[in-house]
Amino acid sequence: MEIICNQIELNNSIQLVSKAVASRPTHPILANILLTADQGTNKVSLTGFDLNLGIQTSFDATVKKSGAITIPSKLLSEIVNKLPSETPVLLDVDENSDNILIKSDRGSFNLKGIPSDDYPNLPFVESGTSLNIDPSAFLKALKLTTFASSNDESKQLLTGVNFTFKQKYLESASTDGHRLAVVLIGKEENSLQTENSAANEDNLSVTIPTRSLREIEKLVSLKSSESSIKLFYDKGQVVFISSNQIITTRTLEGTYPNYSQLIPDTFSKLFTFNTKKLIESLERIAVLADQQSSVVKIKLDENDLALISADAQDIGSGSESLPVSYSGETFNIAFNVRYLLEGLKVISCENVVLKCNLSTTPAVFVPEDNLNSFTYLVMPVQVRS
Repeated sequence: MEIICNQIELNNSIQLVSKAVASRPTHPILANILLTADQGTNKVSLTGFDLNLGIQTSFDATVKKSGAITIPSKLLSEIVNKLPSETPVLLDVDENSDNILIKSDRGSFNLKGIPSDDYPNLPFVESGTSLNIDPSAFLKALKLTTFASSNDESKQLLTGVNFTFKQKYLESASTDGHRLAVVLIGKEENSLQTENSAANEDNLSVTIPTRSLREIEKLVSLKSSESSIKLFYDKGQVVFISSNQIITTRTLEGTYPNYSQLIPDTFSKLFTFNTKKLIESLERIAVLADQQSSVVKIKLDENDLALISADAQDIGSGSESLPVSYSGETFNIAFNVRYLLEGLKVISCENVVLKCNLSTTPAVFVPEDNLNSFTYLVMPVQVRS
């Protein structure tokens, strides 16, 4: 194999696919990137695959001889990243020794590769369900839900985001057991095309690992100008395809919790805050709250002011008042300040509404301008008075 290519394109492609290279590979070849060159199309393709997440990208180059080889990801990334960007890069592979020569006008490097024969194939979905997804709608769903998924590997299913693709809208949800984020995004046209009678129901519901979604988010961000990105789903595998990139990921197996039953139907108390002022106030009080329990207390009086406070035993305490729109008797409630801030920071609306019943039952934050599209449920913290 012999290719001449642009350093920037090669470097960007390596950085992209290396996100799917195993950090602790179970087999030496999984620490490598698969590089394939096709003389007929003058295309170079790079693939990273850790058996759960796979990323493939391609770019144009001068291919003098077709071929395929796998190259150690970390070394290749560090070498190419430091090569001068103003001159082309030559890659020449000796098929007898699997030796890879990387050459620029400044110098050359020799690396030992592993033949591509043992590199696992990316799973492609032959049949199943095919969807066209709107990149901007999908990005919005990711922004509003990924933050609330769990980091606890023992709660495997909760380490992802659940997506339900319906005929007229997309619903996504994530929870870590302490809070829940749900977003409903309407679609103008019917973009669910089912190609397999076995999957021919109204909805497709899949749970995708948050780790994979962070890489998918980068791909979709780059393609946000495109009208749609193709999604294929079959037997626990989801494949996203855009013009020159493919991301494939396993889904998380199991039935996602029925989260809609966690959200109360009615609320007896509604408080309206300015979102920006509430965030700023919580960030100041968090300086003390974070010293110990991360608990912040909110006391709501009849005088249109909310008192936000934190006590850090043996360290100090802090409090500040914030305007609130509310009518009713005095009410106290406490939360983990980090949960509040993470949820409030994805709300772009000027005002946010806090809806609750008791200081011990789930509380819900919703943007004032769109009360049904985004719901952020947080369990209050019980504080001994």
